Amino acid sequence: MSERLDGWMEDYIEAWSSNDPDQIAALFTVDAVYDPQTADGEMHGHAEIVEWWRAADDDPDNWDFEWLPLVESDDIAVVTGATRYFEPPASYRNLFVIKFDEFDRCRDFTEWYIEEET
Repeated sequence: MSERLDGWMEDYIEAWSSNDPDQIAALFTVDAVYDPQTADGEMHGHAEIVEWWRAADDDPDNWDFEWLPLVESDDIAVVTGATRYFEPPASYRNLFVIKFDEFDRCRDFTEWYIEEET
């Protein structure tokens, strides 16, 4: 795993924990696309990404997340993850496709998740 991916994922988890708009926006290019593969569709740019992300408002003490890189090249990474919520209990398997710009910010993020039976 590269320092770039490790650092970006650490920042992603920190932004998830803090729900801070500046930390969220810092992950992405100004014109980034975030596609959670839901009926809501894609978010475009900082304003839409931050608004959507903050609406989830996950309590940082109510979840745990582990991840592993699957594939990484100069400008793309594929990451698997496991998210566990404590109350109400729920577990998800995640797959992230992260496309980076030359400054190691995400320009395109696609996420798939599936709930596991508890």
